[in-house]
Amino acid sequence: MALFGNAHTVDPANAQQEYARLLGPGEQVHAAYLLIRDTILFTDRRLILVDKQGITGKKVEYHSIPYRSITHFAVETAGTFDLDAELKIWISGSQAPVQKTFTKGVDIYEVQAILTQFVAR
Repeated sequence: MALFGNAHTVDPANAQQEYARLLGPGEQVHAAYLLIRDTILFTDRRLILVDKQGITGKKVEYHSIPYRSITHFAVETAGTFDLDAELKIWISGSQAPVQKTFTKGVDIYEVQAILTQFVAR
């Protein structure tokens, strides 16, 4: 599930409002990132991956990953020739990691710190 393109941060309050239907009672969005059409939400309870599909993007798949099911994760920083940074997340019961690609518009260390905050509880 690799995504490519420019990524940038989204105001958590705006993401809270836009994705309110996905959130449980009292669940709060702490950080959000937009990757072209897809979105990654870090809530206080789980990681939500919003995967828009098809040409129009009207078909949407929502992945809900409780932080407790994340067995480990890795970040790969951008290099001199490879300008993209990657986040890989391994989920209990799955061999292949979920992969997200970020361009220089996002600080991958910030993404890693947010994930650490919730996974290491």
